[in-house]
Amino acid sequence: MSEIPAARPRPFVVTPGPHLRVSETTSSIMWWVNASLAPAALWGVVVFGPRAFAVIIASMAGAVAAEWVGTAAMRRRSTVADGSAACTGLLLALTLPPLLPAWAAFLGGAFATLFGKVIFGGLGYNLFNPALIGRAFLMASFPVAMTSGWSNPRPWFGPHLDAVTTPTPLAALKEYGLEAAARLISGPGGVTGLALGFRPGSIGEVSVLLVALGAGVMLARGIIHLTIPLSVFAGTALITSFSGAPLLHLLGGGLWLGAFYMATDYVTSPAMRSGQVVFGLLIGVLTGVIRLWGGYPEGICYAILIANAVVPALNLWFRPRRVVAMGSPS
Repeated sequence: MSEIPAARPRPFVVTPGPHLRVSETTSSIMWWVNASLAPAALWGVVVFGPRAFAVIIASMAGAVAAEWVGTAAMRRRSTVADGSAACTGLLLALTLPPLLPAWAAFLGGAFATLFGKVIFGGLGYNLFNPALIGRAFLMASFPVAMTSGWSNPRPWFGPHLDAVTTPTPLAALKEYGLEAAARLISGPGGVTGLALGFRPGSIGEVSVLLVALGAGVMLARGIIHLTIPLSVFAGTALITSFSGAPLLHLLGGGLWLGAFYMATDYVTSPAMRSGQVVFGLLIGVLTGVIRLWGGYPEGICYAILIANAVVPALNLWFRPRRVVAMGSPS
């Protein structure tokens, strides 16, 4: 009887991590974010006209060009194709006034990418949200253009006007009171104008409905979760509840755009859910404080940047707990 040959031992293969893989990649996430922002961006162009379109294109072009130049100068692989630079430029554009000169939007996009991301080592290493770094740069460098570039929505009927400059509802509220802000908002009780975008404001913030629609797409795909946005809304509602116009503060300005698209940035937000709650509440409270007692009618930009600086501390304070079986050594 012949002997049965012994089974050959299987080779022991060691490979570098990550060993857990998911279908989503950095590139797919970034392009999904860009796609979810498209309806709000297109609506901004419809409401404010071709100058808003020029701002969007210029901001995205500046961000992409800076990404390409920065990676080439540092002799790194180009990351333009992953969509992160385009996302930075698009997010920045949606926070800008529709009448801002295109060259300023280009500079803002380039600054946001170079000094908000590339200088730190690229995507995943930045400390602050790059798009908001770009907006803060533009606000400090071109304050007149950033505070006077607001426009009324284009009339649907009647003679065509390139632009009619006017303050935003939050600016009118701060300078002239609630009645002046209410006159800028169409619809019953002002809710329709705030929700649909028939009001002055930044290019992408005017339609709360379309921002929420885009956020719903990201929620459905699991790209973001509601912990941070709901905490932002709770913090803002808490501070502005006695202001006489809490609904205007919740629906006006860039609160929804910031809460869903900027505060939820993976790199610049806490890792643990408990830390995310504190992070969101801090953003909401700071936004309300800046709006009510600060020098600017809007506060979400600086609130998120300040909260970004607290993220390392929140990650230390709210660390995952190690589960140890009873009786086993720690």
